[in-house]
Parts: sequence; C-alpha cells; structure tokens
Amino acid sequence: MKFLDQAKIYVKAGNGGAGCVSFRREKFIEFGGPNGGDGGRGGDVIVECVQGLNTLIDFRFQQHFKAKTGEHGMGKDRHGANGAPVVLKVPPGTQILDEDGETLIADLTEPGQRFVLCKGGNGGFGNAYFKTATNQAPRHANPGLDGEERWVWFRLKLIADAGLVGLPNAGKSTFLATVTAAKPKIADYPFTTLHPGLGVVRIDGREMVLADIPGLIEGAHEGHGLGDRFLGHVERCRVLLHLVEGTSEHAGKAYKTVRNELAAYGEGLAEKPEIVALSKVDALTPEMLKEQLARLKRACKRTPIALSAASGEGVEAALRAVLAVVEGARAEEERERAPAQETGWHP
Repeated sequence: MKFLDQAKIYVKAGNGGAGCVSFRREKFIEFGGPNGGDGGRGGDVIVECVQGLNTLIDFRFQQHFKAKTGEHGMGKDRHGANGAPVVLKVPPGTQILDEDGETLIADLTEPGQRFVLCKGGNGGFGNAYFKTATNQAPRHANPGLDGEERWVWFRLKLIADAGLVGLPNAGKSTFLATVTAAKPKIADYPFTTLHPGLGVVRIDGREMVLADIPGLIEGAHEGHGLGDRFLGHVERCRVLLHLVEGTSEHAGKAYKTVRNELAAYGEGLAEKPEIVALSKVDALTPEMLKEQLARLKRACKRTPIALSAASGEGVEAALRAVLAVVEGARAEEERERAPAQETGWHP
C-alpha cells in the first residue's frame, strides 16, 4: 500500500430541503388551511479517527466529498427527511488544516474521535409554519439554507513511541527490519527509504512502536534531498534513536549535521530525549571503532551505544534504553491523567 501523508480535499455539506406550500383538500371541508411541511436538514461532513489505518491513500484518487441534500417538505404536514452525512475515515495522528495549510482546525489522535468539518444547511419552513390569526392562508415557504463548503488539508503525523533519525545509509531500515516484522526496502545506496515506515518492537514482554524516517542531509530544512517533509512524523515520538554510521568519515560531524537539521526544523525536536548509537560497528577495525566512538562521544557529550543490526551487537541494549524512556513518558502521562479523572475535569 502506497504511503501518503498529506492530501488536499474539497468538502461540502448538504443543502437544506425547501419548505412546501400546500393546502388541505378533503371532501366536505371547505377551508382546510395550510399544511405544507418543513424541509429536511442537509447532511454534515464528519471526520472520524479509526484504528487500522496508517496512510491517507484513500484521498489520493477522490478529492471531492459532498453530503446529501435534505428532502423537501410535503403536504399533509410531512417533514422532509434529513440528508445523509458523509463520514471521512482517517488514521490516528491526522491534522485538519485550513486551505492555507497553516491554520489548524482539528487534531485527531485517538480512535473514535469525530469532528464535524462542515454543517448541513437547515431546512426551509413550510407554509403551515407561517399560519397566524391574521394570515390564515399563507402562500409562501422558505427555501433551504446552503450547506457549508471549504477546501482543507489532511496532514498525517505518525504516532510512534520512538523515531529513528540519521543520515542516509546510517542503517535505520536494517535496524527496523531486525527488531520488527516490518520489511522496508534495504540497499547499499543513499535514500533507499522514500517514505516513513512503522514497526512494533517486542522486548522484555513490552511493546512499542518504532518509526523509520527517511535520511536527512545538510540543508534538509531548506528542501535539500528529501527535505524536512517527513520530520513531522517524529514530532509525536517520545524519544529519538539517533543512528550514526560507523563507516562514515567522521562520526562526530555526521551527528552534528543531523542535530543542526532537527534544531532548524523546530517544533521541539531538538529537545526530545535522544539515544545515540554508532551503527555498522561490525565493519570497523578495533582501532577505527575506538576512534569513531571517541569522536561521537565528544560531539554528543554522552557515551554512545556500539551497535550492529547485522550481527545483533548492541541491539538489545539500544532497545532497552529506548524502552526505558518510553515507559517513563507513559508513566508521566498516566500521572497527569489520573487527577483529571478523579476530579472529573478534562482538558
């Protein structure tokens, strides 16, 4: 299934049905009076967050969505039926932005959340509504109101516990394939990963979701390479696992390149907890390994993990370090949620 993380669509709620002009016609009743019914309400456009989706591919081939118009009122005081709504199903982590691509309308993060994007128009009143003591035979009715319409952007930001970042060919996809059941494309050239990938990691009886983000290069925030388009997918991650290629020319410089791009992107990525690992250590001589670890330690100011997805060295240590941060963040969220549940107050 093709990965699609943003889509522009047009949505229109249904128009309200028109009211009816009608008079009662029965045998032996000379002056039956008005009995025109009201029109039905137009259908709404509703966005629903559902489990099981992780892409916006459904909006690749259809960009226009219109709810049904309410039925017109009828004689004998019959009310028109309301128009059927349109329900757009999106994956967790979907943001709804206005046409300018910047104004946030809604952020759907939990399955089951629903948001009314466009409201249907009210139905018009029939002539029975306008009957008064001084106007006993009104011969007019209201038309239905138009439903709301707009262009919006859907932008998906994957919800994962941990995100893999690093330069191209740092071994991120290999690591993801090693520790999860995901099957990302792996090759010996840069930019093999063109779209983010997700996998579920199971370690020590616990689970967490790991996201693989396409590689960054210097100037990514200015649009170089694949740019910073996919960095939005690690905004919601609790921790970053930064892989630095051991076979690179200088591990310290490689680390700083990615850190500079994270800082330039903003959105709090540079402040997120980070686990640093030197990858592909199985391809290094002991002397080179020692030198690269020293360079990386000076750059990140902490002791990095020596890791090799091919041989399995350091993989469990890296996962346990990531899991410790994830578990701590989960516990903190539970503590924040508990007082709200006790008092009955919800933000």
